[in-house]
Amino acid sequence: MGGDLADVRLWAGELSALHERFVHRFNREEPRQSALAYMRGLIAPLERKNGWTLAEEAGHAGPDRIQRLLNRIEWDADEVLADVRDYVVEHLGDPDAVLIVDDTGFLKKGVRSAGVQRQYSGTAGRTENSQIGVFLAYATGRGRTLIDRRLYLPTSWTDDRDRCRRAGIDDSVAFATKVAMAKAMVRRAIAEKVPFGWVTADAAYGFSKGWRYELEQADVFHVMATTRHDTVVTRFALDHPVHELFDGLPRQKWKRRSCGQGAHGRRIYDWARVEVRPWHREDRRHWVLARRSVSRPEEISYYIAYCPAGTTLDQLIRVAGSRWAIEECFQTAKQECGLDDYQVRRYPGWHRHMTLAMAAHACLTVLRARQLDTGKAETDPPRSSPSALPRSGA
Repeated sequence: MGGDLADVRLWAGELSALHERFVHRFNREEPRQSALAYMRGLIAPLERKNGWTLAEEAGHAGPDRIQRLLNRIEWDADEVLADVRDYVVEHLGDPDAVLIVDDTGFLKKGVRSAGVQRQYSGTAGRTENSQIGVFLAYATGRGRTLIDRRLYLPTSWTDDRDRCRRAGIDDSVAFATKVAMAKAMVRRAIAEKVPFGWVTADAAYGFSKGWRYELEQADVFHVMATTRHDTVVTRFALDHPVHELFDGLPRQKWKRRSCGQGAHGRRIYDWARVEVRPWHREDRRHWVLARRSVSRPEEISYYIAYCPAGTTLDQLIRVAGSRWAIEECFQTAKQECGLDDYQVRRYPGWHRHMTLAMAAHACLTVLRARQLDTGKAETDPPRSSPSALPRSGA
């Protein structure tokens, strides 16, 4: 029991320390305390994390304070998120970190929640009535967490400004593709001097030649998944399909390597790379990577890489494999921090909830990294009782 109480104090203390970084973003004491209560409720072992249960966990008589925090009180979620990013960089910052872009779906009923429509959700694996959020993860050897987010608004929303206004979407918010959102988030990370070495994304984002060119012009190293129909410049053609580069490649060019741990153990594939864009600067290289299934060799995925001249195949494989870290972030943030357990319909409320849930996840990630540094085996958040975390006040 003593160990449980020590863990409770540890988690509560770190969450309070993170909260202190952005407490000045709120003009009054009520929202300051509500924000801390909200984050504490998000990591508490509650079966459901809605306005009523979070209010009860905080000792409030009803959900009004929680609802005001998300929907009515003025505060800038982007400013708070910038403070959370600073916290992540201070504790996990690594010049070799990987920035990872991906989106995740949030299943919703009705038509009033900002951005909701029937659209493909990778979370569900099918077309569902849902919201889609585009996220940026920060992955290092000591931990990974989410550092940026944007709610995707389909044209069914941005073409109807009255509908947008009812959902709190300002007239200045225009339609943006998911790739455009990804570009903006990486640009913001660069502008804020977040230390990183690489950018990676799946083919939905990596297929964009325009984005790859922008990253290259900024000398940002990247390993981007793409489709077999993508084309590259070689010595023989301006638009050479990437899949044709590997036809007839000698067997010894394929290397069997793990690209990291997956849900079912180490993810082992056969890998090969072919250099392209031969007339480029001497200290940089462009590669096309192929990842072939060991059990089903007809299944091949492709990546396009821009990197320093001395980069090895194993280094490129590490970056390509790190893309799965954002899936882990989504899973743990949903399971442990209520990322998908919200009841807000308005556009600002969505970003506020996501920001506080991401702050809670960043706190857990930093604590786990610190515990690993000290060799402490217990790395899970406190689960001793439904009200284990101290209340922040009525």
